[in-house]
Amino acid sequence: MIQSETLELLEWPRLCQHLSTFAATKLGATAARQLKIPDSQAESEQLLAQTKEVYQLESRLTTGLSFEGIQDIGDSLERAERSGILAGEELLAIATTLSGARNLRRVIDNQQDLPILTELVADLRTYPELEQEIHRCIDERAQVTDRASQKLGDIRVDLRRLRSQITQKLQNIIQAKSGAVQEQLITQRGDRFVIPVKAPQKDAIPGIVHDTSTSGATLYVEPHSVVPIGNQLRQVIRKEQAEEEAIRRALTEQVAAVKPDLERLLAIATALDLATAKSRYSFWIGANPPRFIQRQDQEIITLRNLRHPLLVWQQQHEQGQPVVPVDLLISPHIRVVTITGPNTGGKTVTLKTLGLAALMAKVGLFVPAREPVEIPWFDKVLADIGDEQSLQQSLSTFSGHIRRISRILEALGDGGEEQGAGGAGGAGEAGGAGGAGGAGGAGEKEEFIFRGSKNQSPCPQSLVLLDEVGAGTDPAEGSALAIALLQYLANHAQLAIATTHFGELKALKYEDERFENASVEFDESTLSPTYRLLWGIPGRSNALTIALRLGLKPEVVEQAKTQVGEASDEVNQVIAGLEAQRRRQETKAAEAQDLLRQAEILYKEVSAKATDLQEREKALRVSQEVAVQQAIAQAKGEIAQVIRRLQQGTPTAQDAQQATNALNQIAQKSQPAAPPKAKIGFMPKIGDRIRIPKLGQTAEVLTAPDEDGDLTVRFGIMKMTVQLADVESLDGQKPEPVVKPKPAPAAVTPPPSPPPAIRTSQNTIDLRGKRVADAEYMLDKAISEAAGPVWIIHGHGTGKLRLGVHAYLQQHPRVSHYEPAEPADGGSGVTVAYVQ
Repeated sequence: MIQSETLELLEWPRLCQHLSTFAATKLGATAARQLKIPDSQAESEQLLAQTKEVYQLESRLTTGLSFEGIQDIGDSLERAERSGILAGEELLAIATTLSGARNLRRVIDNQQDLPILTELVADLRTYPELEQEIHRCIDERAQVTDRASQKLGDIRVDLRRLRSQITQKLQNIIQAKSGAVQEQLITQRGDRFVIPVKAPQKDAIPGIVHDTSTSGATLYVEPHSVVPIGNQLRQVIRKEQAEEEAIRRALTEQVAAVKPDLERLLAIATALDLATAKSRYSFWIGANPPRFIQRQDQEIITLRNLRHPLLVWQQQHEQGQPVVPVDLLISPHIRVVTITGPNTGGKTVTLKTLGLAALMAKVGLFVPAREPVEIPWFDKVLADIGDEQSLQQSLSTFSGHIRRISRILEALGDGGEEQGAGGAGGAGEAGGAGGAGGAGGAGEKEEFIFRGSKNQSPCPQSLVLLDEVGAGTDPAEGSALAIALLQYLANHAQLAIATTHFGELKALKYEDERFENASVEFDESTLSPTYRLLWGIPGRSNALTIALRLGLKPEVVEQAKTQVGEASDEVNQVIAGLEAQRRRQETKAAEAQDLLRQAEILYKEVSAKATDLQEREKALRVSQEVAVQQAIAQAKGEIAQVIRRLQQGTPTAQDAQQATNALNQIAQKSQPAAPPKAKIGFMPKIGDRIRIPKLGQTAEVLTAPDEDGDLTVRFGIMKMTVQLADVESLDGQKPEPVVKPKPAPAAVTPPPSPPPAIRTSQNTIDLRGKRVADAEYMLDKAISEAAGPVWIIHGHGTGKLRLGVHAYLQQHPRVSHYEPAEPADGGSGVTVAYVQ
């Protein structure tokens, strides 16, 4: 009972309602609204794995996972099992559900690295032969088709013939007695064909009056001449109805025969839809997957930037206020956290946010917090939040809280009895981000309890959330009761979070290291809360400050301060100093973070420039090597020509001199010239004066050179775009050219030619004697393992197995086409499927 109360207090049904809007099917929406909370950590981890895999799958698909065609056929299955006859709409819904489930399985099977989802759909039976039989017998309007049976086809032919005869006879009567007819039309009353006759001239067309108009001026008469044919028509209609019912009964019996498999199919489709809804909802609220931790292994609860999911919904869906996140980092030895601070500061919202985060992780939802999200698996989440005052039950505020807390203690049971401080660290041990260091002042008795707890049973797994603990009664007694209750919870719950206004509870941290303080921040300048949670600092009373700023007489406030006492004032001053110190540290941390971010940006810029320089140098080196190789090749060719001229005839001294001169010219042309003394290059900037040698003009730079080396200049009243290489400074310096790296051409590797298709025992599957349902499973396995064509032996027989195989191949995504085998391989008794 208390756990159901807790779900209501945390507004869990409202979150489930939000989740249901992301479901694609009616069954999925119902399952989301009635979301079951797992009883074991293994089940929660299984659900989380499903959500992660669906999240991963939807990120790969362009349109997301489709549940088109899947309907709630549970009631139809129950009626079929009880020998009821399903209507055409129900049978059509079953067929579309089978098709939709098959598409789901195909999408999942075609993806890699989805072991949980693959295992979930492994046993999915979609019965394509049943789906085909329903579509053969029932059309898209949910009516039984003529091809459903030969008998029904013959009956429908008789019906059309009789209707045609009746229509023809009535048409002849209308033409012959046009004066007695009110309108030139043939209509129906019930299943009888009639014509509208003027009431005064009813004797002109004798027959049976089946209806009268409202005014009485028109009678709807079935002439005597068509009554016998109408009677025949009625008898044939009865035969048609009986045959349709027989066909639907036969289909219903086929459905009833596979009811367990269809119920399993429905359960799998619902589980997939629920996992998809969780994935989409988690993405929508910006949540991240949690990891369950073991606090006894010294792991810290880490929930940074944790946001209330209902407030996120309100912000995004209802244009609410921005959500202020909280940070919850709780060391493993902390068992109780007391949150203090003014009203409306966010204490209760923090309790609800943590409770919802624990429940979301249990049911397989992501948690709206920054990664990493690390939280224990709590077997129970118990809460006392709000006012349970009731005049009808004679319950005061205090009585209501105590009764609910009593139910919480009963739910905790005796599992944590005599736990002591089991889970507390040693005295003086540094606290985690939760802020609790060891008190260091515990007495010998407490030291003994801490040591003795190491050999006791494992700590309990419950999370307890208490709002305004001990409130509603005498402050002294309420404070004492709150202290005793929190000490009890430290021994019997894994984690307890309590909000309070009692100053005495703030001192528990310094007496027992399992306790920690936190407070909600309050801005005294604006008299409003900031909703930020401060760890390690207890909240201070702001009631007198708020009262003074709201206009209460100063003398009344001063008198109140004297009643509070100097000790309380000193404590508040200490707390104020701690808060100021914390703000200074946060400011310095933010400044350091900004410096780090700027350094990272600068590092990226420098790295990008260094990479660009390296690429430019590499491109320049490649171009130089190409030029050198071309020069060497040209020089070799010219030298070869000189040698051939010398070899022709008898060389003379004059020929030798000419050859020597030619070689010297080749050497001068091929060898790089000594670089001239280069002047320091410059880069034109906007406003500089430059010279354009080709035009013999000086100009003013209007735009800096772009990546192609183009810049805009102006001389006189003219503007023009020139190349960087065509300008120089007024003192003759040439600008550095812009070098654009040339990407290396990608090597094109021709695709390997496919190997010839050869039939072997490995790519041949024999389905003779199998049912279509069994053949589907064997075909799916063979195609998934195939790397080329698959020979499928189905024989001739009645042809039903061959039709089932062809229907399955036609809709399989990996089969490009199929055809009968060669006569030597079995001809039409064997089908070759070509797998992509």
